[in-house]
Amino acid sequence: MGQPQQLATTTLRAGMHLITAEVARTPQEHAIGLMWRKEMPTNHGMIFVFPKAGVQCFWMKNTLLPLSIAFINDQGKVVNVDEMKPQTEDSHCSAEPVRFVLEMNTGWFAKRGIKAGSLIQGGPFEAR
Repeated sequence: MGQPQQLATTTLRAGMHLITAEVARTPQEHAIGLMWRKEMPTNHGMIFVFPKAGVQCFWMKNTLLPLSIAFINDQGKVVNVDEMKPQTEDSHCSAEPVRFVLEMNTGWFAKRGIKAGSLIQGGPFEAR
């Protein structure tokens, strides 16, 4: 079994909710993502930053936790949200080209009313 990666974090905001997000920037960091983790604190997640916008697709190979995924455009607007089951190879893709993808524990977005059109702020969205 592989080892979970630990990446530098940034703080994001979704309305009144603060998120501590590890930042995955390189292809290798993207490939490992949240694989092999057995738990993740409630308001923690991982934001994937891509060099240019594209249709981003994710799967859950070697990922032990059920996750929610939000695809986010350059302005920080959520394009679409999906739920992903652990250790599956089903594709979960953005509805349009995006540069940012945020993974959180399953149900995190739904429990907080965050859906397509919601705004995520902080971190990589501050400099825009």
